[in-house]
Amino acid sequence: MATELLRVEDLQVEFVTRDGVARAVNSVSFSVAPGETVAVLGESGSGKSVTAQAIMGILDTPPARIAGGSIQLLGRELVGLPEDQYRTIRGEQIAMIFQDALSALNPVTAVGKQIAEMFRIHRDASKKDAKDHAIQVMTQVGIPAAASRYDSYPHEFSGGMRQRAMIAMMIALKPQVLIADEPTTALDVTIQAQIIELLQQLQSETDMGLILITHDLGVVAEVADHITVMYAGRTMEEGPVDEIYRSTAHPYTRGLLQSIPTIHSAEGRLPAIPGLPPSLFALPEGCAFHPRCPISQDQCRQGAAPDLVEVADRHRSRCWYAEEVMCSDNLR
Repeated sequence: MATELLRVEDLQVEFVTRDGVARAVNSVSFSVAPGETVAVLGESGSGKSVTAQAIMGILDTPPARIAGGSIQLLGRELVGLPEDQYRTIRGEQIAMIFQDALSALNPVTAVGKQIAEMFRIHRDASKKDAKDHAIQVMTQVGIPAAASRYDSYPHEFSGGMRQRAMIAMMIALKPQVLIADEPTTALDVTIQAQIIELLQQLQSETDMGLILITHDLGVVAEVADHITVMYAGRTMEEGPVDEIYRSTAHPYTRGLLQSIPTIHSAEGRLPAIPGLPPSLFALPEGCAFHPRCPISQDQCRQGAAPDLVEVADRHRSRCWYAEEVMCSDNLR
């Protein structure tokens, strides 16, 4: 793989509240190379979005704090970087597409002007040049009649067009790494496919690294190169997408994959992972997944959590019984 663009190593993020300390991210590691798509999977509350916010340097501090670990962008350490220096990196080298474009866009400023502002601030472009660049980027992401839509406000765009506008703003300065946090949430299936296709097209044109945070395992199978599966703030399994789908090495990942309906699925209810994720204020002893795990043993419930260990080439799992899971056709 080519030189890494981004490396996250043993990242730990805590939220200090009146109720105690919530360990939202508790030892997460992954890397992104040029042209690579890394998908981050997990249930709501697993720490996916908090990880993205930590990388972008946009955590609310307090109550959040980075308690440990490293985030390196093009070899530069970002943890502890002063805000004025971080501000020059956002948009230029790394950018993020948020779940809700309507909330992320300024409702009282025309969409085109919000995109043009990127060129005004980061490129010191004139007002006319910034507008020309903005229209060009809007056209690039498939917004029809971009010049006439330059002065339109976010509420005048459809959901799909708002998401395209958000993408235009984030890729305007050609960042090396793009984080897409649930970029197709609340969009219909046709628009979802168009947005994913657009991201793939932009990636092929610029060779940027893409971090895709999503619940959609179908999209992951189609576009991802590498998968990181998170649970209770930890990386539970990570590896090449084909390897993960073909030879899962963690019961949690297996449970997620078994929940996908297929044309070969038997009639009736799909398998479901029982129970609920643990409280981040009081994680269980041992493996955090053991209360919901179908193969949990005494070793899983006691002592320290298992380490993330290699089970195949570039394939790692945080499970005492990873080999047994890989050899099992059906854990249930």
